[in-house]
Amino acid sequence: MRSMSKIAAVWVVSALLVSLAVPAVPQQPDSQGPVIKTSVNLVNLFVTVRDKNKRIATDLKQEDFNIAEDSQPQKIAFFSKEVTLPITLALLLDTSGSEQDMLGYIQEAGSSFLGRILKKGDEALIMSFDSDVDLLSDFTDDRAQLDRAIRKARINIPSGGSIGGNPGPIGGRQITGTALYDAIYLACGEKLNTEAGRKAIVVVTDAQDEGSKVRIEEAIESAQRTDTVIHVLLVSDRRFGGANSGAAHKLADETGGRVINVSSDKHLMQAFDEISEELRSQYTLGYYPTNSERDGKFRKIKVEMNNHDLKVLARKGYYAPKG
Repeated sequence: MRSMSKIAAVWVVSALLVSLAVPAVPQQPDSQGPVIKTSVNLVNLFVTVRDKNKRIATDLKQEDFNIAEDSQPQKIAFFSKEVTLPITLALLLDTSGSEQDMLGYIQEAGSSFLGRILKKGDEALIMSFDSDVDLLSDFTDDRAQLDRAIRKARINIPSGGSIGGNPGPIGGRQITGTALYDAIYLACGEKLNTEAGRKAIVVVTDAQDEGSKVRIEEAIESAQRTDTVIHVLLVSDRRFGGANSGAAHKLADETGGRVINVSSDKHLMQAFDEISEELRSQYTLGYYPTNSERDGKFRKIKVEMNNHDLKVLARKGYYAPKG
């Protein structure tokens, strides 16, 4: 029921945005109402823009943006800076041994973050990952349930849970090491794939993956296929090898997210605040691709600003429908 209501919200907002984007024409009597064609391949982009001082730009207009798909210019069909679609959020917590000194701070900051970011209509789930991937709370808007789930996170949980809530390794597979890529892959493929609207994963980790069954490319593809943005709060301990910033940036850059380096527990709350601002300060752009082939191939997207002092944060592509 929740997914159906979100889908309805998507169509209501999309229809409104399209109506705002169409030039005004004289009204003519017509017995037929407007027709929404669901077969058209509309591409939605949620975009954040910052100035050279890293402040979010909030006063931009449609003509400030340019979109290209596979190097071919695209016409923006609708534009809005009032994003009313709900947020569906997955908070993923690294509970491997390398995070043992920070887990308490992560739990406190994560709980506070959810309290500030979640509004009416938003929902979140909580997962932890180390040698297993555990679902601590499924999607809910119940803050108390989410807080309890965050508090349940423990370093190196000995026996895994499953995405469906039954005991045992997630997805029927035993995972050894730190299963970061598996956690993202499963969160997207088994949870976020059925959701509508804005979808984001916030991962608190050092991005050191050891033992995942899927590669980083597969985790990224899973996010791209479900239109999910990945934000990474990079929390590391030099005693355990430090952070894998290369992997963190690859996950975020390819999906339109951010990486924030957290050097201490004092900076953790600030990092969550930045992500909260990011999620609540987005422009919505939509276009109908000039390439109408339903070939299932990956299409590269590039969003640029007329003002080159502005920096855009948006996903870098999508997979076309197939068949």
